[in-house]
Amino acid sequence: MSNGQQVGYKRVSTQLQDTTRQLEGETLDRVFEDKISGKDTNRPQLLEMIQFVREGDTVMIHSMDRLARDIVDLMHLVETLTGKGVKVRFCKENLVFSGNDDPFSKLMLGVLGSVSSFERNILLQRQKEGIAIAKKENRYKGRKKGSTKVSQKEVLNRIENGEKITSIAKSLGVSRPTIYNYINGSK
Repeated sequence: MSNGQQVGYKRVSTQLQDTTRQLEGETLDRVFEDKISGKDTNRPQLLEMIQFVREGDTVMIHSMDRLARDIVDLMHLVETLTGKGVKVRFCKENLVFSGNDDPFSKLMLGVLGSVSSFERNILLQRQKEGIAIAKKENRYKGRKKGSTKVSQKEVLNRIENGEKITSIAKSLGVSRPTIYNYINGSK
């Protein structure tokens, strides 16, 4: 058992998703939580967590795909953390990395990370193929263009006041992803 802190990292892709089941039952000293896409490593709470952890700490993550979608990002993040003397534990896969890992552990990280990345790429490829077929058959209309005459401040105020994302989107004539873009500062 290390003398360091048990630090949790949770991630979901959107504001509406819930992280409750991630790391359920684990005793944690501190938790960092992002509600943002895992497409890259530029995530506020992830970056803060990396700065926060110290030698002897253990970072606990529900599963590899919560840390990174891409094998290169996954390997880099694990190396960054273990390079600081921090252990990385993936609960679902039941794997722990410390930087002094045996070749089998490194192989498992690479294989499982690659499988996760492969699954994501297959999903995106199928989506593109489906859109291409629908376009050929004139069934694909694309998403509706929404009004951009609303400010991020207005959207955030409405959310703070308890208004639901769907309700805001409907009243503004935009899609829910457009509202998420406002929330995440992409608009």
